[in-house]
Amino acid sequence: MNSTANILLAIGASPVMAHSIDEVEEIASVSSAVILNIGTIQHSWLESMILAGKTANKNSIPVVLDPVGSGATKLRTEAVKRIFDEVKIDVFRGNTSEIMSVISEGVRTKGVDSTLSLNSELRESIKSLANKKQCIVTASGENDFITNGSESWLTKNGHHVMTKVTGTGCGLSAVTGAFCSVLPKDKLKACVAASALFSACGEKAAKISDKPGSFITAFLDTLYTCDDEDVLKSMNIVQLDTT
Repeated sequence: MNSTANILLAIGASPVMAHSIDEVEEIASVSSAVILNIGTIQHSWLESMILAGKTANKNSIPVVLDPVGSGATKLRTEAVKRIFDEVKIDVFRGNTSEIMSVISEGVRTKGVDSTLSLNSELRESIKSLANKKQCIVTASGENDFITNGSESWLTKNGHHVMTKVTGTGCGLSAVTGAFCSVLPKDKLKACVAASALFSACGEKAAKISDKPGSFITAFLDTLYTCDDEDVLKSMNIVQLDTT
């Protein structure tokens, strides 16, 4: 929660973290976006997430679901599936293994680490999931794959040290929510922009330090100080297909 809040503050967003069922409905109703993160899931928090998601749906507020560790345990995988059943999800953002665990029961993850590379077959499966769930899917990895089922993009920045710092994926989910709150009528563009900014800043920060402890400091500073021209010059975005 701390790292995610700091990442949001660095880009100029205003985060509030909540998991008590006594307040999530109130907080969600006045938020610009709601991010449901199952990172430390327990049954009471799951009920809070569903209530927050339903409140956001009622108020036309974008909802981002981060399936942290889905596929690692039955609790996590079933929690993600239940949220999908009860809440309209706008963006599903996770690593490839986490996302595929919702598609195929045979997929297992190692905690929050992805065990799958994003080949063309998996991309097609993810596109099918986006169509089935009527949402945007962002699958993070060496490159990030973003699709709404008919239009697909790759963002190709980033650095491997980002996988050595806990909370970077959660941070991307939160930044994605913040971007969707600014572009609620073009969430696909918001998701691509969020991924491109995040990975480009990660790549730039790694040039300052490629060691985990000092990297996160450099990364926050880079997010905080980056300007439009600086980021646009370094973004590597590829459109794959459109229908």
